[in-house]
Parts: sequence; structure tokens; C-alpha cells
Amino acid sequence: MAGAAGDGRHVWFTVLGPVGIRRGEQRLDAGSPRQRALLAVLLIREGRVTSAAELIHALWGANPPPDAAVALRAYVRRLGEVLGPDAGMLVSEPDGYALRVGEGGLDLARAERLAAEAGQARHSGDPDRARELLSQALGLWTGEPLAGVPGPYAAAWRARLEERRLGLVEDRLALDLEAGRHAEVVAELTALAAGHPLRERVRELLRLALHSGNRQAEALAAYADTRRLLALERGVAPSLELSELRRRITRAGPRPPAPEGGRRDQAGGGAQWGRPAQLPRDTRDFTGRSALVEELIAHLGAGEGSGPAVCAVGGIGGVGKSALAVHVAHAIRPLFPDGQLYVDLRGCGPCPVEPETVLGAFLRALGIPDCAIPEGAGARTALYRTVLDGRRVLVLLDNARDAAQVRPLLPGTDGCAVLVTSRHRLTHLTGAHVVALDVMRPPEALALFTRITGEGGADARQVVAVCDCLPLAVRIAAARLVARRAWTTADLMRKLADEHRRLDELQAGDLGITATFELGYGQLSAREARAFRLVALPCGPDICLGAAAAVLGLGTEEARRTLESLVDTSLLESPAPDRYRYHDLLRLYARARADRDELPQQHAAARSRLLDHYLATAAHVYTMNRPGDPLPDHLEPTRYPGTVFDDRKGALEWLYAEAGNLLACARGSTGRPLLRRAADLLLVTRDLADSGTGARQYEQTIVCLLTAALEAQDAHAEGRLRLLMIHMDVMAGRLAEADRQAQAAMALSRHCADPVLSSNALNESGIIASLQGRHEDAESLLKQALAAYRSYGNHNSAASALGNLARTYQDTGRIAEGVELAEQCLALYRQIGATMKLAGGHYELGVALMQAGRPEDALRQLRHAAVIYQDSRQCLWEAMTYWRMAEAHLAADRPAQAAERAEEALAILHGPSGRWARANTLTVLGHALRQTGHADRAQACWQEALQTYETLGSPEAPAVRRLLSAAGPHR
Repeated sequence: MAGAAGDGRHVWFTVLGPVGIRRGEQRLDAGSPRQRALLAVLLIREGRVTSAAELIHALWGANPPPDAAVALRAYVRRLGEVLGPDAGMLVSEPDGYALRVGEGGLDLARAERLAAEAGQARHSGDPDRARELLSQALGLWTGEPLAGVPGPYAAAWRARLEERRLGLVEDRLALDLEAGRHAEVVAELTALAAGHPLRERVRELLRLALHSGNRQAEALAAYADTRRLLALERGVAPSLELSELRRRITRAGPRPPAPEGGRRDQAGGGAQWGRPAQLPRDTRDFTGRSALVEELIAHLGAGEGSGPAVCAVGGIGGVGKSALAVHVAHAIRPLFPDGQLYVDLRGCGPCPVEPETVLGAFLRALGIPDCAIPEGAGARTALYRTVLDGRRVLVLLDNARDAAQVRPLLPGTDGCAVLVTSRHRLTHLTGAHVVALDVMRPPEALALFTRITGEGGADARQVVAVCDCLPLAVRIAAARLVARRAWTTADLMRKLADEHRRLDELQAGDLGITATFELGYGQLSAREARAFRLVALPCGPDICLGAAAAVLGLGTEEARRTLESLVDTSLLESPAPDRYRYHDLLRLYARARADRDELPQQHAAARSRLLDHYLATAAHVYTMNRPGDPLPDHLEPTRYPGTVFDDRKGALEWLYAEAGNLLACARGSTGRPLLRRAADLLLVTRDLADSGTGARQYEQTIVCLLTAALEAQDAHAEGRLRLLMIHMDVMAGRLAEADRQAQAAMALSRHCADPVLSSNALNESGIIASLQGRHEDAESLLKQALAAYRSYGNHNSAASALGNLARTYQDTGRIAEGVELAEQCLALYRQIGATMKLAGGHYELGVALMQAGRPEDALRQLRHAAVIYQDSRQCLWEAMTYWRMAEAHLAADRPAQAAERAEEALAILHGPSGRWARANTLTVLGHALRQTGHADRAQACWQEALQTYETLGSPEAPAVRRLLSAAGPHR
């Protein structure tokens, strides 16, 4: 700002905070309060001459002192001395004085210019730019305007400038709402409404934000709060706009949450709208299909009708559906400026992608943070369609299984377009323009072969003929010729003709696709063919180099060379460096070849090596997160090594990037030789359950393996899997089910010589007893757990047990002892060099200090915990920390700040795993809202919390019932 003055003298004046002068980085002395008052008047007059009489009235009001004129001249002289070489800016005229500030030299003028530019940007259809400009304008307010300046003029302008600031805040919040950042907006608007209870626009925006977040009861309750306040303070009814908004909310009923950016990203900024550009690269040598290309472009680009334009391309595998769709998508890309989404639905394989998974990926690409993505296909579809409403986005759904897989992925309104490919004609996809794609015409197939190889003539025509003009077959044949420069087209034709009468099979529908694959597979070396077969065995969507090397039993570099050779022959794809995937049909073909060409024991060995790799790597990640925890020493032994990471960041990136593959590997390892290692894999990847988005898949995998363990009568695996189910049940608030699992785990521990099971069963049982109010049992169980952990050197879990025991002491009134134990917990984590678990120590001490009546000390600890949890991607625990921070702010009599922290927690808590924590947060939010004048919203929060507690059978339900009873009937 120092260089903002337009006259080149680098002087910057401020009135949107303390009145001041700065030259460069030097702050000049603006003098006494009256002298600053004079400066403020001259600055606000923006260079216009102000008479001495006006200045005297502005500085002293209606009763100036007798020497006011003399004092005024002294103030003017001193101001000129302060400005020094810039004294020419201060002008003395016969009629009074003026201060001529260069362009950009006054914060108020700069703020107004930014606000005007924001208005223009919004009018021009650039809301993101408008929001950025408004944020810059608001950033110029550095405190109370004209702070410390006396006089009636300053007092009047102070109120005007504060009103102006609030107006800009409202404009910026409205833009936030339009962009779907309702979670962030709710927190800020709640605080604003508490501080300015009679500003109707603030309350209107608050109700819109609540309604957008599917919090209709609170939205209607907020209207009731406004109506009561207006009647009480002003004796008037709400405005027509507010009343109409209430009617719209009532008519609309609950709605899916709009996209939100309430959580901070890793860099600390707000989430932004995503404009995805996910289309695969267009095929450079795309050939033919001109009539179909024009037909699809015409339908997809029409933009008419009562919904999105949908085209479905069907045909046998290898006929070129994907290449055609990608080519068309690139041709119409300019018609969809808001982005292009792409997914391979893998409908031809044994593991088609579930719509829920696709929707999660699409929402992330569209700018929705993980913590705001709900569980369940229905909720995700609703949010997806809300995000796309009013936007022009192209969606390419490749390799669909059937219409049922596609329907949840269709946008709901005009403006968007969807292009689907499938082996089947999707005639049941209502409203879709269905195209049946046949093989290429011979001239087109020959043209394709010639474009790739540069070869034509009779031999080339023979090659495309034996390929039945299937584009994929033509491409594979051409690739082999290009890769073998010593071959002629005649050589290639002779090899194709000798392939076990495969040319006959090329004429028979899907069998023709298999024959096409045989063309490429049959020319692989033995090493390449084995890799092609075995790497197809894992069920994940793709595979990283390390995992592929494990499957093959090769070193990393040798595996890379082998896989890259498969990429060169088009039998494998490499979507990113050191990541590989198959075309779905090629995966099926490769697995079929593995069934024929590999012995069962070779299959089993490959799967075992993969499981070893994942378990060893995940154990290394676990150790980096939990130093001092000897669990990796008590895992099933692995014969194949895993990947070792240099730093914790790389380890965490691997864990979350490989989550889908890890769980798929575990689900596929239910046989007796693999079962215990699969259970251990889940044990060392438990952080996935608390990361906010993978809890459902993680729990489903536990259930799958637990069923297998029961059938195999493997008590060791069963016990460890029950520990994981206990954790899932506790975090979800299902205490009765958690207790049942804990009793089973305790019984198993008496028959298994497994210190991991016995110690953790005691600890989890103690946690459950504490939550159920059985404090004597809880204390006994947790002390036993502490002793058991110490008996085998598990200092990390011992620290956790100390934290749990501290909570039990607090619940029984031994507050000082509870604080002491929590301090021991934190000290032990620090001693062993804990990273992520250090957050648990800060969290426990924060809760203990809050119980001890020290909310400020508690907040310091909880802030440390929140930062670590966020850095570790532990969204659920991050949200629970915000809930505790809200409790601390409430204890410190800061209800507005409590509401903000509670809203941060609610922005994260979605899905079954967060229901209990969400209810706790709503209870605290209700207290904060009631204290800030939002009585009806408070009751709405408590009502929702009560419904959740009653559903879960939680012991908190009676207390919330009492709150609702004391508050009276809900209006």
C-alpha cells in the first residue's frame, strides 16, 4: 500500500481503522486526537475545500472553545510539517483548506473503487472475480473506522463507514451463497446476525444458507427469530422479501445441500469451484465415422429440451466406441465452458464402478471438498445435480454396464450433455439418442492402418480384412508392425494367417474381439505374456508400479521395463507415471489367459505377494504415524517387501491414493492362507476409517472378512476384526452394538495368545463403559488396558489409555487428577516422538482443561490438535476437535465464536460414521444460538440432535429432551 499514492511521493492515508499517514514503510506521526480529526475530515472530503467554520464544527461540535480558530490553524500548520516535502498536498484557500491525495493514496477511495469493479465483474458474469475484489476491499478495513478520533463529524462517519463495510460483507456473502459455500456462510452469518440482530438482509442470507445446507427446520426457525425480534424492537412485521423467502422454503421442503467450500484446503484458502478438464487425449489418427460424428455433435450441441442432451453409443468391444466418444467430446468442448467430466465405468469387467464412487470423484473434480461429500448414491446424486444446475458441463461415461449404472450420473437440468458408451444398446435410458456402432467400412479401416504404419496396398487390405475391420484389432496389428521395423506388411499378414485359425474367429461378434486380442498377445515374449496375465488379477481400478512388481515377483526396474513394453503394444495403458491399467475387455481376456496358462498355485502366489506388499508398506506408514507402537512386530509375517518412504507426507499420499486398491485386495483375500494378513492390513490402515470419505467401504470390508473368519473358525483373525468393528461402532455412536462386539472380543482374547487383541479389547471396553456412564467398570478396564499395553512395550497405546482414563476421572469429579493424567498422556506422546497421535494428546488435555474451568488453556491445546488432524487428513477427528472448541468458547461466554466452530464441525460431519459427533455438535450449537438470540434455530438443532440420539440409543438423549422441554414449544 505504501506506493499507492498517485503523485509518486508514496504517501498512503488510512481512515478505515486508525487515522494515519505512511510514507513507504515509515509510519508518520499524525498528531493529537484533534489533529487526527482534522486529517480525517480533509481526507473524507476528498480534495474539496472545507471552510474553517465547517472544520471547527466537525472537530468540536456546536460548542467550540473560544480559541478554536487559533487551535485549528495550529493543527493545519503541524499537519503540513508532518507531511514535509509533500506539504503541497495540503492546500490553503481563501475559503478554507483542502488535502489533495493522489489516486490510490486513500484506503477509503481504494475500497470504493474495488467495490465498483466487483459490481461490474458480477454484472459481467464473473462472480469469482467479484468475490475476490470484494475481499480485497474488505481487507482495507483494519479496525473501527476513524478509531480514537473525537468530534461529531467523526462519529457520524464512523457509523456510515461501518454500514458500508457491512453492506460489502453482505454482498460478498451473497456471492458465497451463489457459489455454494453455504457451510462457511452459515458460520459467519450466524455471528453477524447475533451482532446485528435487526439487519434483515443478514437474516435473509442466513435462512438461504441453512436451506441450501438441507437444514430446513433451522431456516424456518431463523425466520421465527426474525419475526419475534422485529415485533419486539420495532413493532413491525418482516419485509415482503423475507416472507416470500419463508413461503419458498416451506413449499420446497428439504433439499440436497448445495456445494460448499466451508473447510479450508491444505493451503488454508477456501475451496473453489472446479472446472474439470478430464477428457482423455483425442486420438491423433482418428479416422472415418464422419456421419456419426456429425450426428452426435448435432444432438449433444442442440441444448434444447427439458433436461440434459444424452447420447448413448453401443456396440461390441473393440469397435471404437471410446475413440469415437472422445473425438466427439473434444469437438464440442467449447460448448461446455464449465468443464468436462470423464470416467471409465468398467462395465465389462467383474468389478464395475459403483455410481456412488463415480459421484464422489465427480464432486471432488467440481470443487466439493471430501468432507462435504455425503455417503450414499442418492445423496451424492442430489448434490451432483445441484452443483451442475445452471452450468454447462459435458459428461463422458465410458464403458457403462447398463442403464441403471448411468441414471444416477445424469445431470437433472438443461445446459449439460452426456455421452455414454456401452457394449449394450442402452434402449432403457429414457430420452437418450441411441447409436449402434458397427465395424468400420473397409476403406476407413485401411485408411486407419495406413495412417498408423504408412503402409498401404494389397497386403494392408488383407490385414484389415482378417481383423474384420474392428478398429482395436487394426490398431494392435499396426502397432506390432511399427514396433518391428524389420517386418513388412506381408510378414505381418503371414503371421496373422498362422495364428491357430484365429482368422475364422474374427468373424463372430464378441469372439472377434478375443481374436483381436490374441493378435497382440501371441506376439509377446514369455516375460511380457506372463506380466500381461498376472497384473490383471488384482481387482483395483489400476495398479502402481510397486504393487505390480510384487504381483510379478520382480524388481522395480525390471517390472517397469516389462510393463512399459506392454504399453507400447497397446495391451496396457499408463494414465500417469508408474501407474497402469487395462482396457476392461483386455483385463477380462488377460484373466482368461491366466486361468488357462497359470497353475492355481501360481495364481495364489501372485495374490499372496501383492498382499505382502500392501501389508508391509502399510505397516511402514503406520510406524511413521505411530512411533512407539509395536503393532507391526505382531503382524503376520510377510515374505515380499513393501515400499519404504522418506517422509511422512509421501507415506500419507500413498495410503490415501491406494485406499481403493488396499480395500479391494483385502476383500479378495478371504481364503484361509490370506485371511490373517488381510485382517492385519485393515488393522494398520485404520486411519482410512477416520479420514471422512472411506468409512463405509472400510466397514464393508471388515464385515466381509469377519464373515470369512467366522466360517474358517479363525479366532485370531476374528478377534482383530472385531476390534475394528468396535472402533467403527463407537465412532458412529452405536454403543450397544459396540458393547456386543467388545464382549465377543474379550471372550476371544481369553483363548488367543494375542497381546494386540487382549490389550485393545480392554481399552475399547473401557471406552464403551465410560460413554455408557459405567464409570467404575470403565476405570477398572482402562487400568487393566494400561498395564497390558505396558507389558509388551506399547507406549503409543499406553498414552491413549491414559487419555481415556483421564476422561473417566473427569466424569467422576476428579478433575485435577484428570488433568494430570491428560498431561502425562501428552508428555508420553512427545517422548516417543509421535506425529499424528500427538493430536490425541492435545485433544485429551484440551478436554480435561475445559472440565477444569480453564477454557483459554483448553483452546490452545485444541488448536494444536486441529492443525495436526487436518495435516493428517483425519477429517472426523478434526471435526470433533472443532466441536470441543465450540464447547470451550461457550464456557468462556463467547457464543458467537462457539457457533462458528460448531458450524466448521458440521461442514465436515457427513455419513453414518459422523452421526453421533454431529448430534453432539448440534447440541452445542443450540446453546450458542440461544445465547445469541436465535431461539427457534436452537430448538431446531436440539430436535435434530435428539432424533439422532434416539436412533442410536445414545445416553445423551434425556438431557436434550430436557433442553427442549425447558425451551417450550417449537414455533
